[in-house]
Amino acid sequence: MPRPAVTIAARAARAAGNIILRYMNRIDGLNVVEKQQMDFVSEVDKLAEAEIIKELRRAYPDHAILGEESGAIGKGPLQWVIDPLDGTHNYLRGIPHFSVSIALLEKGVPVHGVVFDPLRDELYTASKGDGAFLNDRRMRVSKRENLGGAMIATGFPYRQRAHLTPQLDMTRAILGQAEDIRRSGSAALDLAYTAAGRYDGYFEIGLKPWDMAAGVLLVHEAGGRYCDFAGRDGIPASGNLIAGNLNVAKAMVDAIGANATPALLKA
Repeated sequence: MPRPAVTIAARAARAAGNIILRYMNRIDGLNVVEKQQMDFVSEVDKLAEAEIIKELRRAYPDHAILGEESGAIGKGPLQWVIDPLDGTHNYLRGIPHFSVSIALLEKGVPVHGVVFDPLRDELYTASKGDGAFLNDRRMRVSKRENLGGAMIATGFPYRQRAHLTPQLDMTRAILGQAEDIRRSGSAALDLAYTAAGRYDGYFEIGLKPWDMAAGVLLVHEAGGRYCDFAGRDGIPASGNLIAGNLNVAKAMVDAIGANATPALLKA
């Protein structure tokens, strides 16, 4: 039975998903703003986030909120972290791969999380200590024992091109052992797929809290592990994230640690 907070978050995610789908056939007419170089936000992102905040505020008026578009609202030990449209670049190009991500953190630790894929109607949910689920079916990370034959997901974030050389070195080290690497454009879905065992592992540089807060809880509750590039467990302040089953995560720490720069290994 889902916890009330997950039920509320799922309702909010579905409401946002309805907005996202409603505008899909009107992408050419959307108002799009470049927040930073190659970092775009559309009116759909803003409308979806406003809908999520409305739903969360109705149920939990005293909780703090951190939204990708709205920033920080309120303070307190309980904070909702929201990415209303993870994969905006895909969405604006008509690439059918994006999601809604909502997590509740207690003193910085994720305790409830939802990732929703509105196109496939796939709802990924987790609560701390309760396991992880895909449309009410329990998920488990893959049983892969090492990088041999592994399918790994990653991303090449537009804000982190200064690290492109070590990033390519890390990718080369992993691809030298793994079956293949996927780069899909939605960190939240990459983590959800890792929790579901579709991917064996995932790594990326410079993620923001809203990119990973819900997804890392899914991975953990599905029996996996998440850590930074040096192998320190927990949500990395650096945003440099590794996630996967226990064996693959350890192998990725070894491969990435041997090729990362000191700056990328910092906490």
